[in-house]
Amino acid sequence: MEKKLAEYKCDTNEAISLKVVRFPEDVDDDSTTFHPEFSHQVFGDDEIAFGYKGLQIQLFYTAGNLSTLFKVKYSSKVTEAFDCVEPDDVEGKIREIIPAGFTSNTDDFTSLLEKEANFKPFGTLLHSYTVHNEEAGEFTYQIHKVEISCPGFREYHERLQTFLMWFIETASFIDADDDRWDFFLVFEKYNKDGETLYATVGYMTVYNYYVYPDKTRPRVSQMLILPPFQGEGHGAQLLEAVHRFYCSLPKVQDITGEHLFIPLMVFLDICNAVCFHRGCSCWTTFKHARRVYEILRLRATDMSDEKQAREYRLEVKKRLFGPYRKNQRELAKMKKCLRPEELVSHMGQMDTQTQHEELEKSYQDVVEGYRRIIERIATHA
Repeated sequence: MEKKLAEYKCDTNEAISLKVVRFPEDVDDDSTTFHPEFSHQVFGDDEIAFGYKGLQIQLFYTAGNLSTLFKVKYSSKVTEAFDCVEPDDVEGKIREIIPAGFTSNTDDFTSLLEKEANFKPFGTLLHSYTVHNEEAGEFTYQIHKVEISCPGFREYHERLQTFLMWFIETASFIDADDDRWDFFLVFEKYNKDGETLYATVGYMTVYNYYVYPDKTRPRVSQMLILPPFQGEGHGAQLLEAVHRFYCSLPKVQDITGEHLFIPLMVFLDICNAVCFHRGCSCWTTFKHARRVYEILRLRATDMSDEKQAREYRLEVKKRLFGPYRKNQRELAKMKKCLRPEELVSHMGQMDTQTQHEELEKSYQDVVEGYRRIIERIATHA
């Protein structure tokens, strides 16, 4: 019995099929399908749905408006063969995260594609840019800032945020009624039958915290680039546009949450520096500029040459040693004001051997991260 029941367990990451549909033929085209990275927030830690063979969960979205098709299909169900065993309520679990208004009829969904020409990006245009593809040519993208009060956006956002559950491990839906939220969206312009249409690429949410007496501190909350568009630099473009926007506002004190996206920021600056399209962007601090230099130097260094590798290692470690040097200065101050037993305690925390080990680990982590960025640059060259 256990063996037979095991046949009715399905990996929900494989069972869920997602699509962003532009043309009717996309519906049956397997090459346009992508799958979740996570489904535990809906189906539990084991990411398993019990009670079905050949389970298929279709969540298809029109590219612009994100009108939704939701269908559950399977070849057999456990209650058809066994008594006293209930299958998981797969449909009910999905309904908890997708808003009402979806269709379960493929023909009805396909007919909605005809209305996509009426869809226009919400909000205010902040930035446009192009991405070149050797096979398909140039693509144009737009980044828009949107407020929840924008007509039609609330319903659109409810559909858009469902993607978070599948691609951000600890994602949560936000309270859109709080007017301190800002929304930034990326759209691709494309042509269909001579008309200009827009496809949803990704988005970012930012919360504006109050800072006494009259300032705000925007904090990046969540950012997602949809899988069909990942690896094309859209995340870096979005972050740069958002940073520029807030830097232009006099009431913004600072922006937090950027540490989550520093690799994207550095990657964009590296691409700018390597390609000589323009100088480092306006938000690049000395710290970012230093990282750009270190990545470019690693790119030009023969690490198999012992002399070159040593010179590079010493230069990077010199920067990384800054916090430890600060500790030494603090220790010198402590010697003047701490009792002997207190001093011994603090000196134990600043053990030289431990500092050297931590410094070496920091160096290895930094170089590993730099190499990943260099590899990404090579794929975009």
